[in-house]
Amino acid sequence: MKTVKTLLAFSLSGLLVACGGSSDDTTAPQTGLFSLGVSDNPSDAKEVTVAFKQVVLKNDSGSISFDVSNNGALKQVNLLEFQGTAVETLVSGQSIPIGEYQLCIYMQKSETPNAESSFIKTMDDNLYGLTTNSNGTCGGVGAEDTDTGRLFFNKTFTIAAGTNSFVAEFDLNSGLQDPHGNKDYWTLKPTSVQLHNNAEVGAIKGDIPSELAAQCENAAGGSLFSHAAYLYPNSTALDNMNDFRSDTAEAPQIAPIASARVNDITDESNQVIGQNYEFGFVVAGSYSVGYTCVAQNDDPDVNNNPDDAEQPFFIHADKQTVTVTNGTVANGDFAAPVAP
Repeated sequence: MKTVKTLLAFSLSGLLVACGGSSDDTTAPQTGLFSLGVSDNPSDAKEVTVAFKQVVLKNDSGSISFDVSNNGALKQVNLLEFQGTAVETLVSGQSIPIGEYQLCIYMQKSETPNAESSFIKTMDDNLYGLTTNSNGTCGGVGAEDTDTGRLFFNKTFTIAAGTNSFVAEFDLNSGLQDPHGNKDYWTLKPTSVQLHNNAEVGAIKGDIPSELAAQCENAAGGSLFSHAAYLYPNSTALDNMNDFRSDTAEAPQIAPIASARVNDITDESNQVIGQNYEFGFVVAGSYSVGYTCVAQNDDPDVNNNPDDAEQPFFIHADKQTVTVTNGTVANGDFAAPVAP
């Protein structure tokens, strides 16, 4: 990994020794180890690959740029392979001065299908280009290239002495926009990526009973299903659990915080023995969780509801008061439906 430092002040307190002073008066530079990985709350697609170019930390003194390519080749990450608490590392154990920073991640964007760049493979195996509408520079080398997109995190964060491990989590269910109008490519919204400090988060993991899944599919009708869990603020009633949408949900409806795909659990013989879901990197607190089998009908640019003729969306079941504490995995198991 190549690191480029630009105009970054390293003259921290005590680093310089006055003329004639003893070397015993010197204190070590105050630095911390920085690591960054990426993870995903997935969308209804077969593959979502982002071609990462570099990671940039910036503050008032300048910037530090980390080239994340592999021997000159872009670092392509299929985000769907890193769900829940699984993480792909972009930057590992790099020593930088302590202080307040902002983060930029640069990706290569492509409006045409290109398996060597960023792309989407949909459930019908069609390949589409993937781009982002955010551009600009944070001081990173090559940021001005026309094929470079910028994911910028406005919120500052602290690099402290010791180990600092962060995860940029992509919420693709709310952040991926499918082709609109005359566009034939997908767009990744920069607002769909959140930065988490691993020291300040926990996780939620739970099982979905097969009886509950069957009940949901029966209520939905049809033959196409996409099972997912939706995370809401604590005490969100089932009837008030809303979809992802571009506008603000009207009270008492409440928009989800995140979503997670329901995946098969397999045994050693690769036989499916159940289904579960996992939310990684959840800030400590209490939450409500909803379950649906029609996540494919949740378009973040449209207000979907159970009354939609073509794309009905509803949360079928809920689990209340799921409490997350730092560094732990909370139990999010759903109960099987009660037989009539």
